Amino acid sequence: MSSRTRALAVCSALVLALVLTALLAPLPFAVAYPGMTANVLGDDKGKPVITITGAGTRKTSGQLRMTSIVATGPDASVHLPDLIEGWFRTDEAVMPREAVYPVGNNTEEIAEHNAKQMAQSQDTATSAALGQLGRSTKDIKVKLSLADVGGPSAGLMFALGIVDKLDGDGAGHDLTGGRTVAGTGTITADGKVGAVGGVPLKTQAAHRDGASVFLVPRKECTDARAELPKGMRLVPVTTLDSAVDALKALRTGGPVPHC
Repeated sequence: MSSRTRALAVCSALVLALVLTALLAPLPFAVAYPGMTANVLGDDKGKPVITITGAGTRKTSGQLRMTSIVATGPDASVHLPDLIEGWFRTDEAVMPREAVYPVGNNTEEIAEHNAKQMAQSQDTATSAALGQLGRSTKDIKVKLSLADVGGPSAGLMFALGIVDKLDGDGAGHDLTGGRTVAGTGTITADGKVGAVGGVPLKTQAAHRDGASVFLVPRKECTDARAELPKGMRLVPVTTLDSAVDALKALRTGGPVPHC
């Protein structure tokens, strides 16, 4: 074997080794998918998602569905072929692991963090909804129950559910107008709606579960349009008030914001 042939063989072996290493080495990414949705006006595992005491509630129609994503766990090994496949699929998203799991190094720590965020989200949703209606948190108590969901991204839909159960559109009608409305967004106690991430996957989950309208934080309009299912109407919101106004306009045929 000539020296040139031996050199080519060695180089080829090194290249092959590098390729195999790239294919087999775990990478700091997570692969996300459309998750579950839940109607906050209904029940979850036999219990009402929203229970209100200290005030009369309305019988509602239509649905207000919170949305979620699911992702490979923090301990999962994600490799180059997984990333390549994820880039080309519309029902998957490749995301930096720290964007999906910004806190915690294992499943238990992350679950605890997400549970705390969910509890805080429920408190702020209650404050935002009662504040929007001019009611007191001292007189009205709200219990929110939704199993197997963590994080703050259901805040907007929780707040809308409370408003709908207590007051509807303020004129005897449901906020939903009988539709299945889905959405996502964090919320502050004074009613400001914040961005959440994973919106293209959430619109797909909403479409899968029958929604025709999707409320999205205005800052995420571009992301929401990326893989928008056919027939899904995007409605951008910045506050709880703007979300309520948009839903009223949808029912009456008034002007509705659009992305």
